[in-house]
Amino acid sequence: MFDWEAAWHTALYGPGGFFARGEKPFSHFRTSVLVGTELAEALLELLSRVDAALGFPPVVDFVDVGAGGGELAGAVRALASGPLAERLRVTAVELGPPVDLPGVRWTTEIPGCTGLLVGHEWLDSIPCPVVTGPSDDPWITRWWPSLRAGEQAEVGAPRDAAWAAAVSSVRGAALAIDYGHLVSSRRFTLTGYRDGRQVPPVFDGSCDITAHVALDACAAAAGGDSVLVSQRDALRALGLSGDVAGSGWDWLESAARAGRIAELRDPAGLGSFGWLLHGCGVAVADLLPPLPPWSPIPASVLLP
Repeated sequence: MFDWEAAWHTALYGPGGFFARGEKPFSHFRTSVLVGTELAEALLELLSRVDAALGFPPVVDFVDVGAGGGELAGAVRALASGPLAERLRVTAVELGPPVDLPGVRWTTEIPGCTGLLVGHEWLDSIPCPVVTGPSDDPWITRWWPSLRAGEQAEVGAPRDAAWAAAVSSVRGAALAIDYGHLVSSRRFTLTGYRDGRQVPPVFDGSCDITAHVALDACAAAAGGDSVLVSQRDALRALGLSGDVAGSGWDWLESAARAGRIAELRDPAGLGSFGWLLHGCGVAVADLLPPLPPWSPIPASVLLP
């Protein structure tokens, strides 16, 4: 029997694997961190709220799990200012080769975190078993009850375990940002990406292999105080509205920024990403106002 999880892991992280040899996401698909610095700005605002809720500890962490080329970690470090910047420790967690970025330390293991841990498009790259229905796998029974005979499904248990372990390392807040589905809208999404194109998921290390995340299952596995909302709504709640103002050069700068924010909040694109936020000794209500629950992107659309 073909071991999907093992083949997937080897293709990404084994000797000569896609990420193990140093491939970076920016070479193969566009993510929120590549649009501009606006996502980092929003996460700095979230971090500042976590910092205040923790009582301004002597050292406050920003941990970027699955950091890729370090774009997010580097932007957070560069944009931080004032007293927060003086106490800020930025850590990038990545299995592939590190990138030399000022003020960013690299590690292959998730460290203890007093502050904000972010898994930005990390969970989708955690390999999973694949089963064909009907299946009596316990995870499928609970989280994919709609699976029909002959249909395939990714078993999200490894992602649940990874997210629960990450959340358990945090005092403050943990945030997973990813594309995914809910128990009411499951579909098989295993696919590959290479050079900006969606390709068949071949397990030879030549492409990124990814699949949508069962964010509701991850939330239940980690437990505690949490909320699952859309990127579109979360970014607005953190101050990214995309208003255009001023005149002349200021207007042009404002319009360009508004365009980047619009891309991040596009309900048919990046804005449909799920934000799963857990409070870890901090109330989620102190970090985000009440927002509508997340609804996954329609099944007809696949995101990288």
